[in-house]
Amino acid sequence: MQNETQALCRCTKCGNEQKINIYQRINVAVNPELKEKVKNGSLFIWECPKCGKINLAKYSILYHDPQEKLMIWLFPEGEALEKQIKIADGQTALLEEYNLRKVNDISSLIEKVNIYDAGLDDIVMEMCKYVTKMEMEEKEPDKSKREKIMDTEFRFYKMNGPDNEISFSFATEGQLQGVNIGFNVYEDCRRILQRNPSIMPEPGFVKIDAAWLAARIR
Repeated sequence: MQNETQALCRCTKCGNEQKINIYQRINVAVNPELKEKVKNGSLFIWECPKCGKINLAKYSILYHDPQEKLMIWLFPEGEALEKQIKIADGQTALLEEYNLRKVNDISSLIEKVNIYDAGLDDIVMEMCKYVTKMEMEEKEPDKSKREKIMDTEFRFYKMNGPDNEISFSFATEGQLQGVNIGFNVYEDCRRILQRNPSIMPEPGFVKIDAAWLAARIR
C-alpha cells in the first residue's frame, strides 16, 4: 500500500516554492519500482523548474517490505512524530516477526534497505562497524586521528565477491574512504550477540545506530 500526496517545498537556491509528490508510506511488494527509487535516493530528489537546482525533499515516510519482514520509519530531525510512533508501537503485537526501525535521515534509510536486501542484519552490522573501528584505532599511530575513529560514521556499502566481503564507506578529512572486512567478522559478531541477548532491542520501532550500540555495551 502506498499513500501519495503533495507537499510544498522551497528551492534552496532561488527560494521558489514548488508542490511535489511525496509518499507517506510505501509497500514495495505492491510497488516494487519504489524500492529502487529509495535505494538510489531519487524518491527524495526534485528539480526546481525555475533555476534547475536539484533539491533534497526531507519528509517522513513509512517503508514496508513484507518479504523481508521489514518496516522503517523515516522522520527527519525536528519532526514531531513520536506520538505516532508510540501509537504504532502499541500495535506491534501484530508484527512480531518484523524488524521495526526508525531513522532520522535519508542516508540511514537507504543503508537499512541495502543491509536487509543483502540478507544481513543491521544490529550485527553495527557490531561489525564497532569492531572494525576498534581495530583501526589500535593500528593508527597518530593520536589525533586515533581519537576521531570511533566517532566516524560508517555506512554499509555493499557485500561482494565469492567470499561475501563486506564494504563500509566513511568520510575523513573531507574525503570518502572505504574499508573491507571478511564475512567471518560478521559471523563472529552475530555469535557475540547470540551469547548476549540483553543487547538486543525491546519490541517496537527502534533507532539502531552506533550510539544505540555504545549505550548497550558500555
